[in-house]
Amino acid sequence: MPHSHTAKTLHVATPSSLGPVTPEEASLLEKLDLAGLPRHVAVIMDGNGRWAQKRHLPRIAGHRSGTQSARTTIETCARLKIEALTLYAFSVENWRRPKTEIDFLMALLREYLRKEMPLIQKNEIRMRFLGRMDELPAGVQNDVRDAMEKTAGNKGMVLCVALNYGGRAEIVDAMNAILSERNGHEMQAKVTEEQLARHLYTEGLPDPDLLIRTSGEMRVSNFLLWQIAYAEIFVTETLWPDFNRTRLLEALLEFQKRERRYGGIREGEPSDEKPARAAGNQSR
Repeated sequence: MPHSHTAKTLHVATPSSLGPVTPEEASLLEKLDLAGLPRHVAVIMDGNGRWAQKRHLPRIAGHRSGTQSARTTIETCARLKIEALTLYAFSVENWRRPKTEIDFLMALLREYLRKEMPLIQKNEIRMRFLGRMDELPAGVQNDVRDAMEKTAGNKGMVLCVALNYGGRAEIVDAMNAILSERNGHEMQAKVTEEQLARHLYTEGLPDPDLLIRTSGEMRVSNFLLWQIAYAEIFVTETLWPDFNRTRLLEALLEFQKRERRYGGIREGEPSDEKPARAAGNQSR
């Protein structure tokens, strides 16, 4: 079962929360129910490489341009009073990329944390990092710890950065943590969903209500496999560096058009199921 069936935020934003908006953004905001936003939005930020390739630029130019989209998404979600935002920054599979690209991504992350800290503090954002932090370069580990310590007292949105993250790895780590706790005892006791959920990287957060994937790819790429069991999935052809506030508002509006049943049916709605016919007694 998902952690929560409600899509209500803890605090409701006002139309003026975003400050100056374009006419297109204003039109979307008019249609948006600010009291019915998703509690937790997760984003697969895809398409940096293709964005750069289309412009005959090196891949790293796409990654750098994508940081502006991240900034816009973070600030917009924080101002809309969304409870949690998780960004997929670097997967366990990304270590297969060329070393020069990996080194650039790690340096870009450290630069981003330093430059964006004033904005993060201004918006009362609390930072968390999801993944195997102990496998990251020492400098990155230090900056990650520093960011979490500096923002630990903030009361606004929780910003989770999935870094050296893999959904399967997370479940394995959770199971190993449970086994370690048992220390050879109660080995016959069954592991429950609630127990496993308490050992996930996202412990204490609601499961994502909305998963956004840019660049048009129709896969979840080993991202939050446990947590997105009942998430609404929104896929856009927009490449991540082109994902702006308008595109985000469109995703939120589409989310509100979905009917979320969590495996059930709407109250009062007749079931489509027909009684099963006995074998050998089928009408033709």
